[in-house]
Amino acid sequence: MFAKKTVRDVDVQGKRVLVRVDFNVPLSDGAVIDDTRVRAALPTLRYLVDHGARVIIVSHLGRPQGKPDPQFSLRPVRRVLARLLGRNVHFIDDTVGPDAYEAVERMVEGEILMLENVRFNPGEKANDPEFARRLAGLADIYVNDAFGAVHRAHASTVGVTEYLPSVAGMLLAREVETLGSMLADPEHPFVAILGGSKVSDKFGVIDALLDHADTLIIGGGMCFTMLVAMGVEVGRSLVEPEWVEPAKKMLDKARDKGVDLLLPVDFVVAECMVEDAETTIVGRAEIPADMMGLDVGPTTTELFKGSISSARTIFWNGPMGVFEMTPFETGTREVATAVARNNRAVSVIGGGDSVAALKKFDLEERVTFVSTGGGASMKLVEGSELPGLEALADRE
Repeated sequence: MFAKKTVRDVDVQGKRVLVRVDFNVPLSDGAVIDDTRVRAALPTLRYLVDHGARVIIVSHLGRPQGKPDPQFSLRPVRRVLARLLGRNVHFIDDTVGPDAYEAVERMVEGEILMLENVRFNPGEKANDPEFARRLAGLADIYVNDAFGAVHRAHASTVGVTEYLPSVAGMLLAREVETLGSMLADPEHPFVAILGGSKVSDKFGVIDALLDHADTLIIGGGMCFTMLVAMGVEVGRSLVEPEWVEPAKKMLDKARDKGVDLLLPVDFVVAECMVEDAETTIVGRAEIPADMMGLDVGPTTTELFKGSISSARTIFWNGPMGVFEMTPFETGTREVATAVARNNRAVSVIGGGDSVAALKKFDLEERVTFVSTGGGASMKLVEGSELPGLEALADRE
């Protein structure tokens, strides 16, 4: 059971409820091009509106340097949210100033107000106590539904909890329960798939998964550091030299734990990473010195698909290659398709580029659960503390 109190455990009727959501969505020419994170927040927002709360939404978007920046305004997100909810969403070009306080004062039960990007204020990322106090002063209750930001100790995720009764939203609860149960009680065989560029980014995740998984598949750029640890020459492929020795220890741990650690046996290689690259397929010990591996090869793909097809629990985070470019998309597409086709397994996608890959290949609706938080989901899997979660009230 989820250990924290949720929005269902507090009386919100007539209360001013500050809801931290994760509306850090991609924009193009001032328009939202992927509304997944907005849709994910709808259950909590609808619950609050239906129960007579005055809903004040706070979120970040992008990386403004602690000051207003029009390209990171939440105004386009407000339009999307209003359309999805089918109701008006008020917007204020302020966060904790007089205009914000006045706008909140005018609210009636069931209304929604979205504040401007909280990172327009330097006090947000600094978790400044005064900024947190002023933000909390807008509300009677705080709800954190921003799973994608709970690994950050910022004013709107941690600081405000010092001043308000603080509970979890429905999305946050579901994310933590799903990822937690996957590790605590998976149905076996449990196959974990990791990709992406750097092994350093996911070393803690590898370590944790070796304690739970039956098979660990490693592709993407991160596999080359593992291969170097095995004594394989990898040409100009991405390698983190300082992580070779730790990679050797992970290989040893996999052997000691009896985990089947699968690394690519062939690659799609090219001299450079461009859309019109000339490619060839080589065995993993045959990468030319002037080339780099940019996708797993066909033999590897079949090897990985075989393990995925027999799984009963699947966790996937990270592409097998540079899937954004056509010459190097096949490995990721085939792995994604294999995950989607295994309808006997619980398939959990750990956010980030894996979600982008599912969308690109139109497979998002064919998996069990898609996490909205790449970094946060990785932190949860590796067992690290999530400050925004820890700060919420415990269930009695």
